[in-house]
Amino acid sequence: MKDPDCLFCKIVAGDIPSTSVLDRGNVFAFRDVSPQAPTHILVVPKDHVRDVSALGPEHGELLGEMIAAANELARADGIDTSGYRLVLNVGPDAGQTVFHLHLHLLGGRPMAWPPG
Repeated sequence: MKDPDCLFCKIVAGDIPSTSVLDRGNVFAFRDVSPQAPTHILVVPKDHVRDVSALGPEHGELLGEMIAAANELARADGIDTSGYRLVLNVGPDAGQTVFHLHLHLLGGRPMAWPPG
């Protein structure tokens, strides 16, 4: 299912250009237009899902595919041995600005905690 008003659905459909790095199965990945680290890739499901709170047990395979894609992309970007961060934001107070489930893959520099 697609949401015609969703930015990420439009990116997945190719209606809005992106720097795609993976298009396979149920997931699509592209470089963030406002990167917060040398590697900042967004991994999204091709079907519209609002956020993590909309997931149920039936989405286990999708989450596994998203994590596997992020791990593969970390290796491809050469950040797998130095370390990387995976982030899922849920809701505006967590910093979610696009309401389509997306996994941030961040790396290529040391990261502090909390992020910021």
